[in-house]
Amino acid sequence: MDSPVPPPAAAGGPSGPTGPTGPTGPTGQRQEPRPRRRDRHGRGMRGPVAPPQVPLSATRADTFRDLVQDSVERLERRWPQLADVDFHVLEVPSSVDESVPLGSAVPATRERHARVVVYRRPVELRAKSRDERALLVHEVVVEQVAELLGLAPESVDPRYGQD
Repeated sequence: MDSPVPPPAAAGGPSGPTGPTGPTGPTGQRQEPRPRRRDRHGRGMRGPVAPPQVPLSATRADTFRDLVQDSVERLERRWPQLADVDFHVLEVPSSVDESVPLGSAVPATRERHARVVVYRRPVELRAKSRDERALLVHEVVVEQVAELLGLAPESVDPRYGQD
């Protein structure tokens, strides 16, 4: 019985179809690797765990940003001048002294609007549950708005400190 005949060498030369420098095409020129169309077991690529409209696909940063936006909308109904204030969420404060701030307020200048910043990581570390986080975010937003307006937090939101 005859043994199978090995196939002739491909265009890559004596070292096989990949050649000495990697994959080559039929013309002998180097090709870029093709994107994988399916996984190696042939069952296809995995899809997302949940569709985008389901809250599971929202990141913690997105959820936090939504909490800040909810607090801002709640306050804007009572204080329409807050429409001129920019609200931002940053991960951590840029400089930390002895205590880590949960938020900051920057008054308006000629060049830009007033700005309120809520720091996500310090707030998340202090809150144990989702409800606590929402309450703490609202308190931080109220305190920073009160600082900008030169008022007491209780006058900005009458329910401040009661929840």
